[in-house]
Amino acid sequence: MTERQPYRVVARHPGFELRRYPPHLVAEVRVAGSFESAGSAAFRPLARYLSGANRSRRAVPVAAPAGPGPAGSERIAMTVPVLQIEGDRPGSWLVQFVMPAAFTPATLPEPADPLVATREIPGQLAAAMRFSGRWTARAFERRATALGRAVTAAGLSPTGAVRYARFDPPWKPWFLRRNEVVLPVAE
Repeated sequence: MTERQPYRVVARHPGFELRRYPPHLVAEVRVAGSFESAGSAAFRPLARYLSGANRSRRAVPVAAPAGPGPAGSERIAMTVPVLQIEGDRPGSWLVQFVMPAAFTPATLPEPADPLVATREIPGQLAAAMRFSGRWTARAFERRATALGRAVTAAGLSPTGAVRYARFDPPWKPWFLRRNEVVLPVAE
């Protein structure tokens, strides 16, 4: 089983759920390119980080079996969703892997690749709209626009950039894929 990012549903509104997300850690990469190419460009360095291209901050037991990563590194379990957020410039994106909840800022391994950064995201209230389908800019943008309108109609105020969330591997048939658009809102 793949760990899912935890949240608590606070309320249900027409077109979206209002959720409370706890503070969590992410590993992230900034990339330039189209919406569709950003995830692929960021995946390789993020996957290497999870596979052991990192410097562990935990004491590794002497009896631990030798793993595929270098000494002093640590494998990290994959979690979902994979998040994509529009960057501060046109054509730039921030792609994030949510880290397993068992890690703290003190225990999360340090990336060996300078392209990968880790940070803590504060807890937040956010509106989320779930949908199935293809991972295209058009599909996500259409949902993001609908979510923004629904949030405003519910009397809530957005406070940040929309996050595009992917929950399934690319080989899963497009019509079975779980996707979400998530928009932070004011408390």
